[in-house]
Amino acid sequence: MRRSLTLTFVFLLLAGFAGGLGYFQFVFKPEMIKGFISKAPPPVATVAVTEAKKEDWIERIPAVGTFRAVQGIELAPQIGGVIRAFHFDSGQEVAKGTLLVELDDSVEQADLKSNLATLKNTDLALDRQRQLITGGSTSRSTLDAAEAARDQASAAVERTRALIAQKALSAPFAGRIGLRRADIGQYVSPGTGIASLQQLDPIYVDFPIPEQAIAELATGQVVEVTVDAWPDTPFVGKVISLDARVSAETRNLVVRAEVKNADKRLKPGMFANVAVLVGKAQSLVTLPRTGVTYSLYGDSVYVVMPAPAAAGSAQSAPADQMIVERRAVKLGASRGARVSILSGLEPGEQVVSEGQSKLMAGARVRVDNSLALPASLNPLPRQ
Repeated sequence: MRRSLTLTFVFLLLAGFAGGLGYFQFVFKPEMIKGFISKAPPPVATVAVTEAKKEDWIERIPAVGTFRAVQGIELAPQIGGVIRAFHFDSGQEVAKGTLLVELDDSVEQADLKSNLATLKNTDLALDRQRQLITGGSTSRSTLDAAEAARDQASAAVERTRALIAQKALSAPFAGRIGLRRADIGQYVSPGTGIASLQQLDPIYVDFPIPEQAIAELATGQVVEVTVDAWPDTPFVGKVISLDARVSAETRNLVVRAEVKNADKRLKPGMFANVAVLVGKAQSLVTLPRTGVTYSLYGDSVYVVMPAPAAAGSAQSAPADQMIVERRAVKLGASRGARVSILSGLEPGEQVVSEGQSKLMAGARVRVDNSLALPASLNPLPRQ
């Protein structure tokens, strides 16, 4: 009996010890660690900042367009024939009237000689009939027949010369020849394209504008155009004409602008980002797009300022004694990698541009602008 009580006591003692150890390990210790963590200050986040600037912006109407030549054609013969000679190289600049392609015209040249001989004979016959009609030795109908034969022979000569002229292709305007798509000795049928001829300076850009913006458009307005080949080089032009109707399918109006292209860098068919400048310049607060945090509940920015215990401005406070304040902002128009702020931000304030994902309102930060993403690597699209 005594032994049983002893074993029971030892068992209860061990159970109590195990329970206490379990409580300490799984309840008391986690709560203690959680308390230490909650009381410990959060780590200082390293961020890059940018300054909100005041800039003068002119309102722009963005559009996507396509370049087209002021004059552009496909060199093609009106009649078929075998190519005898080329008088140009692919990519060559040619003047108006320059002979470009010759087709074999030996048959037409032979026909021309025959027709000239016939014309000469009919001229002589007509002269004899005129002399005879003066002396009353022939009838008026015979003279009329001789005149008709002469006119018919003259028309045959003109037709043959026209056929010969059609077998010599000349440049109807000055421009640049494209790639040659035929060879000497090749037969080409009427309308077969041999090469393209494009006038490149100036050059047109056509782009659609929604009908809601038609009231802001006018000829003479300045346009800025960028292309993917030279993304940092804006090409300046002006609106020269508006289409006479709005498309019933898209509700867009096609606008045409003329752009100077002295260096011939712009080519017909190229994609163009177009911005039509309308209205007067407005003074706006702007900052890089990377400084804005976008969400379904509204856009915001993190403004860097001195911690309450630090003195001075955000620019002069120690780097490890700064905090961030989250502010709701109202965005306006954007231009390139920058966006305008209509409300919520003042010029000169420092805004976090890199590292927002690890921040919350009131978080301590350390500024290190070496983290900033270079503009050349910014993935945001241009407008």
